[in-house]
Amino acid sequence: MPKRPTNHQLKDLLTAARLTYETTARLVRVIAAERGDHLATNKSTVQHWVSGTVPEPPTIRYLAEALSHRLNRLVTAEDLGLPPTATGGENDSIGLALGMDPVEALVTIGKADVHRRRFLTASAYSVAATVLPLDYVAEIAERTAAARAGATAGTAEIDAARDMIALFTEMDERLGGQHGRSAFIQYLIDDIAPLCRARFRTDAQRRSMLSVASSAAHLAGWKAYDSDEQGTAQRYYLQSFALAVESGETGQDAFVMRTMAQQGMKLHRPEHCLDLAQTALHRARGQICPRAQALFHITHAHALAKAGHRSTTAVQIEVDAARAALEAGRTDDIPFWALAWGSPEATVASRTAKVLEALGDHHHAGQHYTRAATSRPPGTYARIIALDLVAAAESHLKQGAIEQACATFTQAMTHMNAVASARTRKAVSTMRNNLTPYRSRGLRCAAELDERAASFLRKTGA
Repeated sequence: MPKRPTNHQLKDLLTAARLTYETTARLVRVIAAERGDHLATNKSTVQHWVSGTVPEPPTIRYLAEALSHRLNRLVTAEDLGLPPTATGGENDSIGLALGMDPVEALVTIGKADVHRRRFLTASAYSVAATVLPLDYVAEIAERTAAARAGATAGTAEIDAARDMIALFTEMDERLGGQHGRSAFIQYLIDDIAPLCRARFRTDAQRRSMLSVASSAAHLAGWKAYDSDEQGTAQRYYLQSFALAVESGETGQDAFVMRTMAQQGMKLHRPEHCLDLAQTALHRARGQICPRAQALFHITHAHALAKAGHRSTTAVQIEVDAARAALEAGRTDDIPFWALAWGSPEATVASRTAKVLEALGDHHHAGQHYTRAATSRPPGTYARIIALDLVAAAESHLKQGAIEQACATFTQAMTHMNAVASARTRKAVSTMRNNLTPYRSRGLRCAAELDERAASFLRKTGA
């Protein structure tokens, strides 16, 4: 049998951490015990690892965690010098599972994203992966504290991370998901992930940090979604969900399930979307403030409509429930994670329009899209406003109101000027195609709008 090559990366890490093989084995056993796993790891076991033996995947996670604490930085399986078969490698399974450590999965996805690895950017949306949160909710066991040693972090670090995510979120909506994307992913890798491994003064603080990390992963997914990289977005969302579950933050895991349902509906992949929306609503109902709960009711209504529930009764019940929740919770403080798209009022108006659109009521859909766009403060949420106005214009076009459609399209493009978004460019391209029959008839407003649209696409490189 050929001799295994020495794992110099692992050996160097142990040296840097000033760990003997015996101490390393003890730390791995302690961390495993905290996770409910009892190992017989000893000095000889660690010596075998350094000599090239590959540990089992759970043990790899415990070893990486032990070194993370000792070195006061995040250490991943890749850093341990393990082969692709042990770490997940460059294949389509990365991030499309919920069994591995979500922090490590997040770092792996983030690094591939920053370096624009083709296996990730070209990955397809997976229908099979949409059922994972449903299974995970039913099966996951309570996780114990993961941070036991290393640098101590607290409220100040958590607040700083939350403020930074809020800043990137505001920038995202004003300038588009492609603006600052690499910088944010690097921040996620270099700052958010290591904080998740830090030692906190209380378990409540540790859980708060995991909740913040879930919001960061959610934003990373949203940026990928806005760049039309749906497979990448889905992977981030899955890890956001896993982190939310581990944090124990009431309602946050349901919020990510809601996002995943919406992604599936947008891509016209309805499989599991209704189940996701229903489960999300069930987990949020009565557990969070009414204004936040409204978001779940309206997404459930949309999923019902998209699933073919043409009887307006079931759909209308959920639409009415969303409106009633908004009314009942006028003074609510909204959870940090539920403000991803601004005020619930504007979000409910926009999503109500999508419900009506799915039911074929284009007249009222257009009214709600316009209401959603005008309800947001000037100078904010430029991308959402633009896309709501585009949707309103498309509703006008379906009713044959071409001049009103052109006027609304023009208004939408005004909000797109500084937005770097694949979705806005796609919306403009679709608009040009929809205007073709009207241009060929010599309609002036259509010709002028098409000229402006063509100039916009040239400037944005589409």
